Amino acid sequence: MKTYLIKINSFIEQLDHKTLSALNDISKQKTYKKGDFLLRQDEVCRTSFGLEAGILRKFYLNDGKEITTELLFADNIAISFESYTMQTPSKEFIQALTDTAVSQIDFTAFQNAKTNFPKLLELDLFMTEYYAMWLENRMFEFHTLDATQRYLLLMKEEPRIIQYVPVTYIASYLGISLETLSRIRAKI
Repeated sequence: MKTYLIKINSFIEQLDHKTLSALNDISKQKTYKKGDFLLRQDEVCRTSFGLEAGILRKFYLNDGKEITTELLFADNIAISFESYTMQTPSKEFIQALTDTAVSQIDFTAFQNAKTNFPKLLELDLFMTEYYAMWLENRMFEFHTLDATQRYLLLMKEEPRIIQYVPVTYIASYLGISLETLSRIRAKI
């Protein structure tokens, strides 16, 4: 996965001046405080959030219980994928776990920019492919690894999550109860 991120970053670095300028023209810097919602369930995701600093959490509600689906750090993009792509109400929330700085790009402005700058269409495809691979990996891990293996893999591949995210969200992200996570942590 990291090699694909390198590929995306290399592609961005090689964009011509006009394309980069167009992308910068539609980007807006914004900050959010810890606990702020960037998106709420049933709102349409009309913006992509390029995370520059801080931590974001994506989650949905299931019978009143929060289920964490993604934990995002700097250099990640946060969107509710289906809502953003189809411009329909979101099933998810996006919330700042810390004070956060983002670069926001409006959906319509990006669609227009892709029409005028084909390299942005290619960038959009790279980002979509990356997300699809990440999601496929996550599903594979859920179906093939037990709770302890998932936690150990998280410790190895994303130690920032273990270090900076509350354990309640980590347990939810791993699809286990807080009690199970506590037992796993006690054994390690």
